[in-house]
Amino acid sequence: MVSDDKTFLIDANCFIAPYHDFYAFDLVPKYWEILAEKAKTGRIVLLDKVKRELDTGGDKLSDWMKSNNQFKVCSINDEQIIAVYAEIMQYIQESEFYSDKALNQWADDKVADPWLIAAAKVKGYIIVTFEGPNTGLNKNNPSKNAKIPDVASAFGVKTCNLYTMMRELAIKID
Repeated sequence: MVSDDKTFLIDANCFIAPYHDFYAFDLVPKYWEILAEKAKTGRIVLLDKVKRELDTGGDKLSDWMKSNNQFKVCSINDEQIIAVYAEIMQYIQESEFYSDKALNQWADDKVADPWLIAAAKVKGYIIVTFEGPNTGLNKNNPSKNAKIPDVASAFGVKTCNLYTMMRELAIKID
């Protein structure tokens, strides 16, 4: 079912995995053409941190990203996003489900995950990621890895995978 009211914030893994694994430029160029066209609608958003990561890969994907600047970019330099980011980090720190290692990983400046959740919360975006939830969250054995779907859910942020977004935006590879 195609929807006209949803905006999707894409995790880097939803560009990197298709590029490397199943929509290689030389095998399925149509996917990348359609994605670039859909980007023009403003319904596919990149976090500035994610865009920088993809732009600096030094490969065909980074070349493609640089030549397809139709993507709407959401900056983390927004007071509301920064405030929600702080709430997310406090949640990880105080949660019985996460160890200090999880907090330290998400505090790394290179990690976009908490910023994705903060931006999605503030802007009403749906996060698109291949990351799955941690099905074994247990306060008796705190996880070393916070996962986007789990933390996003705690903040009322929706997540989906790439294929759900493709269905919502009617991205079909003929």
